[in-house]
Amino acid sequence: MSQPLISVVTPFRNTAPYLAECLDSVLAQTHTHFEYILSDNCSTDGSGEIAEAYARRDSRIRLIRQPQLLSQGEHYNNVLAEISGASQYCKVVQADDRIFPACLALMVQAFEQSDSVGLVSSYYLKGNTVLGSGFPHGTTLLPGKEMARLFLRTGVYVFGSETTVMYRSSLVRGSQPFFDGSLLHADTEKCMQILEHWDFGFVHQVLSFLRTENINESISAAVRDLQAGSLDWYIIAQRYACLFLEPDAASILKRESKREYYSMLAHAAIRFRGAAFWRYHLRGLQTLGEALDRPYLALHVLQELVWMVLNPGETAARVFRAAKTNYRKAS
Repeated sequence: MSQPLISVVTPFRNTAPYLAECLDSVLAQTHTHFEYILSDNCSTDGSGEIAEAYARRDSRIRLIRQPQLLSQGEHYNNVLAEISGASQYCKVVQADDRIFPACLALMVQAFEQSDSVGLVSSYYLKGNTVLGSGFPHGTTLLPGKEMARLFLRTGVYVFGSETTVMYRSSLVRGSQPFFDGSLLHADTEKCMQILEHWDFGFVHQVLSFLRTENINESISAAVRDLQAGSLDWYIIAQRYACLFLEPDAASILKRESKREYYSMLAHAAIRFRGAAFWRYHLRGLQTLGEALDRPYLALHVLQELVWMVLNPGETAARVFRAAKTNYRKAS
């Protein structure tokens, strides 16, 4: 039986130190029936020339050069709009990541368990750490709504990044633009949207590598410093709890996620976090149609101050840890 056609896409901009390693990882796949679309978003570091050299050597590769600089979301959507009408599955491989040789083949196997599978993921290596654990052992397929409930109830995060998952191509072609640029974490939200109507497949192997030490690390570190994960979880809980959980469970999750999120904001307020921090969170809340709940935040600030007064030893330890962290960042 012939292999199904897969559309693999790699959007890139100024990733010359890593691009060849990424491209080699795709070309080394045991599943060989794929088209490979590369898109250069106005690179200035020689990345385009690297991609062009690969395209000359392998007929499966098609290189697109964007005529003007696009945002990341626009760029990804533009490339995904180029996939073949004949492809059955679609895999994004980000330009500073790589996939292991059996990635495409094993993900296809997971899809072909059932025509109802719309999304597949696996364990993944982020730097030196294996992530994606918590999916039920011995299970390779879950109804989409059950997978969403597992995520919401336990926090099991198997979606990783765009490099970690594979989509059914009909979903990509049928939803243009594929990623909603108005959302703060469009890739995670796309997974949740797919799970409402489609089942979820999982491969119990490490199939991708996400780089943590790269030329964009300063940007990644800045986002982490903004407590992006806390905001991401709050948005997901508020937006999807009622969709996937029973009313009582949804109400509890939304209430608890708000308490945890505003507790984090209270810590930030006491530490006098700067304007960039608050702009980031105000923008994220706007994607939910919410404004900052200032009375609720004030309550959490007051609770935190009372705790600090009643626990001076732990307060001093926190100050020491924060000072040590700041010193390391400055070093």
